[in-house]
Amino acid sequence: MTSTVLAGVDGSPQSTAAVHWAAAEAVRRGASLRLVHAWPWLTDGVSSFAESDDLPEAVRRTLAEAAEDVRGLHPDLTVETDAVLDAPVDGLLAAAAEAELLVLGSRGRGGFTGLLLGSVSISVAGRSAVPLVVVREAGTAGESGKGEVVVGVDAHTPEPEVLDFAFRAAALRGARVRAVHGWDLPPVFGYAGGAVPAAELGQLEALEAELLSLALAGPRERYPDVEVVEDVQLGAARALVEASAGAALVVVGRGRRPIEFGPRLGRVAHAVLHHAEAPVAVVPHG
Repeated sequence: MTSTVLAGVDGSPQSTAAVHWAAAEAVRRGASLRLVHAWPWLTDGVSSFAESDDLPEAVRRTLAEAAEDVRGLHPDLTVETDAVLDAPVDGLLAAAAEAELLVLGSRGRGGFTGLLLGSVSISVAGRSAVPLVVVREAGTAGESGKGEVVVGVDAHTPEPEVLDFAFRAAALRGARVRAVHGWDLPPVFGYAGGAVPAAELGQLEALEAELLSLALAGPRERYPDVEVVEDVQLGAARALVEASAGAALVVVGRGRRPIEFGPRLGRVAHAVLHHAEAPVAVVPHG
């Protein structure tokens, strides 16, 4: 059975970039591409702001143009289009349930120009049951798919789903993995109120580096042809954002929450989604 990469379409420049990224990824994975537009007013009733036939026709045209554009670049790629009669977040989440990967633009047509990440993308990132890739407008870093695949690793509790996604992405691209383990000083040093002695700092860093090497042993064995750079730094979010410059992809994890209340994204994933220069994959785990 052929797997599917799903991309959200709304006609915005970010959406166009996401569609192109999704098409190239589908080709790499040997998957089909499904282009989906979700909008709550796609019903048989009369919209309060348009004639009943205007909006559906506009949606059909947007989807058809996106599909034609993709087929021109990837003539052998199977491309399907669909309009989901639902609110954007719920519609995309439901459609993605049957996909291997969901790809969205960082902002849609409804977002303010100054926003780095739109409400739909951030909401879907916190709830998607499948990996989500958020792509910025064409011309940003990582668009060509070249460069490293950067993955955030908690060496104390490594997540196999996140590591496997990153190593597979690198293998498909013939790229290397930069495994970034950002760590924090033990609270005792903050309580002391002084600088950490160089000797103790070096010992702590060496321990964190050893934990990272152990965490990467399994993925290295499964992907022996993928080159790996181990990168241990203080501060995970800052390190990942800095590493995103020129990267093909940045991969972060998101734990599945047992309850629906509270924020659904951790602080590192949230910061990377807002500030990384490359496309960002959010991989659910746990």
